[in-house]
Amino acid sequence: MKRAQSSDFWHGRVFNLVIIGSALFILLTLIAMFTFPGGTRVDPGVKGYSFFRNFFSELGYLHTRSGAPNTVSAALFFTGLFTAGSGLVLFFLAFPQFFTGTQAARLSSRLGSFFGVVSGLCFIGVAFTPADIRLSWHILFVLWAFRLFPVAVFFYGLAIFFQPGYPKRYAYLLIGFGVLLVAYILLLEKGPKPSTANGLIIQVTGQKIIGYASILSILIQAVGAKRVAAAEA
Repeated sequence: MKRAQSSDFWHGRVFNLVIIGSALFILLTLIAMFTFPGGTRVDPGVKGYSFFRNFFSELGYLHTRSGAPNTVSAALFFTGLFTAGSGLVLFFLAFPQFFTGTQAARLSSRLGSFFGVVSGLCFIGVAFTPADIRLSWHILFVLWAFRLFPVAVFFYGLAIFFQPGYPKRYAYLLIGFGVLLVAYILLLEKGPKPSTANGLIIQVTGQKIIGYASILSILIQAVGAKRVAAAEA
């Protein structure tokens, strides 16, 4: 009985948790923006959160750039990012079960899950390292989260193409998202520096796009996996 319940969880209900975690990240970060006291890199004294001038990580500051306490926003950001990172780990642990039709599908899915789980753990690491007090660790976790995520996406794009019967539209969505991820990495490492006014807007906007695109991509894949699991039941 316990084995059947465990199988039911990993074959279907786990994806509900991934969907809830993704939705919570979007909801909690949006609420955190409204509770953020204010302060940008260019103007520490400005009031409120600027969607195009404040990074996501600033929501997790224990104190803003003006020195004001940021308890509510930081708690919301931590909860949202921890939940999303945990959902990412669960997703990549559960996803390989659909890719057993060919040896290439099995290998690609397992490689994808390895990189995906480590990426998810890095996102959790970001939540535990507020950038105003643990900047070096925060940056390290951010860089590796976004470096490993496109590798996981690439291998799962292959896995879907190799797996007979799995809807190929999800592979095309992963490919499009993977291109977006690579573009963001190039922007992050080669783009304009946020120390200038225009560079700040470009980097912040790019981060917002990729942050929410990442969550929406995994949410869509989780919905797709849930549908496939229901069809196989």
